[in-house]
Amino acid sequence: MLFGRRKERVEERARMAAQAGFTALDRRFPASETGRLLLRKAFPDHWSYFLGELALYSLLLLVVTGSFLVLFFDPSMTETVYHGSYAPLQGQRMTQAYASAIALSFDVRGGLLIRQVHHWAALVFIAAAGVHMLRIFFTGAFRRPRELNWTVGVTLFVLALLEGFCGYSLPDDLLSGTGLRTAYTIVTSIPLVGTYLAFFIWRGPFPGELLIPRLYVVHVMFVPGVLLALVGLHLFLVVYLKHTQWSRPGRTNRNVVGQPMFPQFTAKSTGLMLMVCGFLFVLGALAQINPVWNYGPFRADQVATDAQPDWYVGFLEGALRLMPPWENNVAGHTLMWNVLLPAVVLPAALFAVLYAYPWFEKWVTGDRSEHHLCDRPRDRPTRTGLGVAATVAYALLLIAGGNDVIAYTFRISVNDLTWVLRVLVVAGPVLAFALTKRLCLALQERDRGRLTEGEENGEVAQSVFGALDEGSEPLPAAEAYPLMVREMPRPLTVQEGPAPRRVRLRTALSSWYYRDRIEMPVTEAQRAQIAGRLAEPETEPGQEHDKS
Repeated sequence: MLFGRRKERVEERARMAAQAGFTALDRRFPASETGRLLLRKAFPDHWSYFLGELALYSLLLLVVTGSFLVLFFDPSMTETVYHGSYAPLQGQRMTQAYASAIALSFDVRGGLLIRQVHHWAALVFIAAAGVHMLRIFFTGAFRRPRELNWTVGVTLFVLALLEGFCGYSLPDDLLSGTGLRTAYTIVTSIPLVGTYLAFFIWRGPFPGELLIPRLYVVHVMFVPGVLLALVGLHLFLVVYLKHTQWSRPGRTNRNVVGQPMFPQFTAKSTGLMLMVCGFLFVLGALAQINPVWNYGPFRADQVATDAQPDWYVGFLEGALRLMPPWENNVAGHTLMWNVLLPAVVLPAALFAVLYAYPWFEKWVTGDRSEHHLCDRPRDRPTRTGLGVAATVAYALLLIAGGNDVIAYTFRISVNDLTWVLRVLVVAGPVLAFALTKRLCLALQERDRGRLTEGEENGEVAQSVFGALDEGSEPLPAAEAYPLMVREMPRPLTVQEGPAPRRVRLRTALSSWYYRDRIEMPVTEAQRAQIAGRLAEPETEPGQEHDKS
């Protein structure tokens, strides 16, 4: 009895202390109001919205496993003689960086598991971020008011590529050293400033003595700090600007319909996090990746066979292999076009297009309104065609990055395969664009047929004259809604008389983007209702509505 009363008094004091602390915090910071709004925030429940969370949880696992690895990794390039437990490397000279990577794999309890989980998590993180960006692009979720968030997302993707390359290069094995040799060639190919940049980064001729410690600082401190800061900004903008949502009954440009953050979304998101972590740990335990002990320490006079980088920079490797050996001398300087164009100009142009695309499409359409409903890719055939064409080009370059392995495996000529891939890299995206655009228009035509003729009900009627007629029934309202409530910009009108070149270019691009379309059979009353549902918010980005 005495102990029960004492326990009650302790619990009461703890409760009063917690209440007093929360009151003090709430007087100085809107904790209760902010917490209430955040916990009732509506989240759309479509599976595609979890792609960003897949990337987020992979990043969190990267931070946790990376924090373990930094306790044992030594980034020094000082040479030493290996006397560890891995017998095939006994007595070989190597850098401290490579020796510590081998020690992590064989002498640290759980070190190999954490190394492999870290590597797999990096690949999943970049893949999830890339697929998430494709979802944003194909559904038009980058439009106003989310242009800034798109810019933040592209920057996150660039930093993820840099972070992955730095981590890939840290073990100083023969495979990663071959990649650094390629990076050195790419930097020196930049006209005028390339040699100065290479000297600044490597602090001397390749391979140098300070690169691995510098990459270690970039990989462990600089890029992760910027990444986490941008992820915080990205999430803040998502909360403030609200999620986009698919067109469904009750969903407009002025609301967000979904499940509240607590408890529904929290439960789903927590389950996803546990699944991601569990899957990556199983993958790290069962699937070997980057066995640095097989490659051996880096030697400047050796090159690893079957040397390919991780998949996310494989397109650069493929571009380098497909580029013809073009070089010329200008004023005593050698211009290595075979390196400069595929490895410097191509990625620079790619990310410049990604950064500029939201403003380019806004300029083409002349649209300044807010958009909170997702586009179906079939309703924007030109944009979808461009995205598919870029994806096909990337896939072909990625295949070209392994042309030697493919040629050896299938016993074909590597030169013939290289020429085939050169033709496909040029013609493939064009064919993919044309085919995708035609397919989108065909799907629009099918949607129109579903609205006018309805869905077949499986019954067949026969008239007294013998004619057969397939039975049909009207399309359900829930299925007909997204077919009619869609945002389809019209091409800009051509001005009469002479016009500036810029105006003519804009009008031509607008016509190319939006002239091909299939109109849906809607009445004037339905058209007015659709216009009301697509109208932008008047003041705030949108009100949220919870759905249990």
